[in-house]
Amino acid sequence: MTTTYRLQFGDSAIEYSLIFAKRKTLGISVKPDRTVQVKAPVGSTLTEVEAIVRKRAKWILRHQRQFESYPPSTPPRQYVSGETHRYLGRQYRLKVVESEREWVKLSRGYLHVATASPRDTKKVKALLDNWYQRQAARVFQERLDACYPRVKRIGIAYPPLVIRAMKSRWGSCSPTGKITLNLKLIQTPKACIDYVVLHELCHLQEHNHGRGYYQLLGQVLPDWKARKLQLNGCEVV
Repeated sequence: MTTTYRLQFGDSAIEYSLIFAKRKTLGISVKPDRTVQVKAPVGSTLTEVEAIVRKRAKWILRHQRQFESYPPSTPPRQYVSGETHRYLGRQYRLKVVESEREWVKLSRGYLHVATASPRDTKKVKALLDNWYQRQAARVFQERLDACYPRVKRIGIAYPPLVIRAMKSRWGSCSPTGKITLNLKLIQTPKACIDYVVLHELCHLQEHNHGRGYYQLLGQVLPDWKARKLQLNGCEVV
């Protein structure tokens, strides 16, 4: 039988499901949906379980925050006329048209893809992927240039920018000062892109998610919490 319990740790509440099983030690796991599961040896008391959960509370909250930053999973696209795709936070209806010349453009709520083989969904996907890549290269560079002055004054060097498809993060930074942004960010509003850019720029000075990091992020982007919530609610494909 599984029972749910709630533990208050500072300003955070941790809900966890508890299962008693034939095992020697207590195990705690945090799922991608941020739910917490605790498996305890048969015979353990609730007081003993809560003491261990409280001891691991910082670890649990850290993993929940990491999963918060992961792009949400969505059903795979079929790349046929009628389905929706997003660009800079707006939703567009895909319209595949036949044409000897290949092109992709936005117009009046539609994302038009022209190809000589409109029924070739792999071709449509390739054209659309290339278009997203070009738009991301332009927009991400523009947003980096716009955001950088906020951190330049505290001595952070202007970073090289890399764009690639990432399954588990919106962005990352390397020890050498390079910033990588998830290609799927181009589907989110510019306010969300700026949040991820500044999130990573701050990591160039504060390498973990400690108090100093959040103080710095709050200085350069006072409304970062609202933008993070907005990003977490974005649907990407």
